Amino acid sequence: MVSVRMRSCVLSVLLLNVFYSAVSSLYFHIGETEKKCFIEEIPDETMIIGNYRTQLYDKQREEYMPATQGLGMFVEVKDPDDKVILSRQYGSEGRFTFTSHTPGEHQICLHSNSSKFALFAGGMLRVHLDIQVGEHANNYAEIAAKDKLTELQLRVRQLVEQVDQIQKEQNYQRYREERFRLTSESTNQRVLWWSIVQTLILVAIGIWQMRHLKSFFEAKKLV
Repeated sequence: MVSVRMRSCVLSVLLLNVFYSAVSSLYFHIGETEKKCFIEEIPDETMIIGNYRTQLYDKQREEYMPATQGLGMFVEVKDPDDKVILSRQYGSEGRFTFTSHTPGEHQICLHSNSSKFALFAGGMLRVHLDIQVGEHANNYAEIAAKDKLTELQLRVRQLVEQVDQIQKEQNYQRYREERFRLTSESTNQRVLWWSIVQTLILVAIGIWQMRHLKSFFEAKKLV
């Protein structure tokens, strides 16, 4: 009974971790030539969808208003190996999609093409960004309509994809643990060798001092 409860508790924690790590929504402000970058830890073979919309500050109304169509956003995504996997110009409101092929920290950068438009010159732009990772990026209403799934079939598909996402998260955590272990072993080995080198240096200095003192005493005819 206790084992069943423990498994249920662990599964609940994993589901919560996946849910909160898979969805992130925020807004930020950027200047005319400013570039904003975000780090997202993503397992391998995971689809990511980013939705954004921009607002331009209206000095007369003293509030942010929807940006004009001519104002666009440039999106660039790099994988943990610093390889560019997405680099594209979008409009003032849109969606970008990419799939990770390497587990780890992905860098998502956005900046505007405001230098081409005098309207935004010297102003501030507010960007609303919503990033969805894994099965949260799927539109299940469209999937159900396309594949003609019943409510039960759709729910089963959601559960299967959630379990698959949990497995990817577990694999990624094991990957991080392995990297941390290798880093720790490498650090311990370097510390060991540094200690050995320090000991050899101290021994060599001690021998040199003893020989120097012996030579000094012999020169003074004290020995």
